[in-house]
Amino acid sequence: MRIVKEGGRIGLDFIKQLKLRNEETNKQVDAVVSEIIDTVRTDGDKALLAYTQKFDGRIPEKIEIDKTEIKDLASRCDPEFLKALQNAAENIRDFHMRQKQQSWLNTRPDGVIMGQRIRGLSRVGIYVPGGTAAYPSSVLMNAIPAKIAGVGEIIMVTPPGKGGKPNPDILAAALIAGVDRVFLVGGAQAVAALAFGTESIPKVDKIVGPGNIYVATAKKHLYGTVDIDMIAGPSEILIIADETANPKFLAADLMSQAEHDVLASAILLTTSEKIAEQTVAQLYEQMERLSRKEIIRQSLDRFGAVIQCRNMDEAVAFANELAPEHLEICAANPMEYIGKINNAGSVFLGNYSPEPLGDYYAGPNHVLPTSGTARFFSPLSVDSFIKKSSFIYYTEEALQSAQEDILRLARAEGLTAHANSIEVRR
Repeated sequence: MRIVKEGGRIGLDFIKQLKLRNEETNKQVDAVVSEIIDTVRTDGDKALLAYTQKFDGRIPEKIEIDKTEIKDLASRCDPEFLKALQNAAENIRDFHMRQKQQSWLNTRPDGVIMGQRIRGLSRVGIYVPGGTAAYPSSVLMNAIPAKIAGVGEIIMVTPPGKGGKPNPDILAAALIAGVDRVFLVGGAQAVAALAFGTESIPKVDKIVGPGNIYVATAKKHLYGTVDIDMIAGPSEILIIADETANPKFLAADLMSQAEHDVLASAILLTTSEKIAEQTVAQLYEQMERLSRKEIIRQSLDRFGAVIQCRNMDEAVAFANELAPEHLEICAANPMEYIGKINNAGSVFLGNYSPEPLGDYYAGPNHVLPTSGTARFFSPLSVDSFIKKSSFIYYTEEALQSAQEDILRLARAEGLTAHANSIEVRR
């Protein structure tokens, strides 16, 4: 990786380059996904099973895994792994419980009652990748906030693994998180089944969870038919480091995101030329002993950068412009900068708060806005799984008191039927 010195123009050009990677979608993928969605909508289970045979190589003996089998398979997991899952779930649950909102009601002396009802969605679908890309942590991050929000039923879909069997680690996470039903299907066909419902899979109100480009494209196409968490782009990390940072830590953290995908982005902003040079050296040294080094190498080559900034204010300004998914601040006093960060999915403060801490364990959600959308989107939360309804009660006297104002507004907009609805109550 080359080291460049920030002068304003370089940073803006690099941001433009990063945004171009989001346009690298394949039109053929769009066409394939559209056909899958249309076929599943029309043919239901028949299409779902046909696509499962086509893409996964076989149809599972049974499409739904009953709770007895879930418990049996989960019990075969490594006890220490199960303990780690439980500890992570406890942290995630504690963090998200603090997000829970309450319904409210307000009465006024003039006879007006107004309020807001907050309810969990009736049914939510969670997509969980299977096989070699199995992420039990994502089950916890998606299901636990839904449970806290009061979602009536959580449906999980996950592709069959080797031999048409489910991944036990994923089932263990589902059991801990409180998933209600599990179906052994994956891909765009599973997303379509959740959106429309089939003979076997119930229709949901919202679909959340990560997946490959076909899954992400299916969620994008079906937004509006159902709600979705977000249209996620490639993973990204931005690190701001001063002269006190540890280059060994910085290199390790950059690669923790670069290993996700050749389109992933890992950027270091530092005020220290020495830190920049030592971090690049550490990247080459550590990369050689990592199993996904070729992916890391391509990612860093195409979308990685080490940028030397003139001062920390310049680095913070760059961060706010990029609005990264993950932002680490490795500085002598990281808390000094948290109030200056306006655009970031999740912020990690200090040398001992690396990004994987948030991915797996600390408690805040790891489903985060990417591709600069942290300017206006938030992480997945309890709020993602609720709906709000307002209610109004006016007495006759209260309406009479307000009617002239309402009539003026309605007439100004030329909506005479609106005005009439008030006038007939005089």
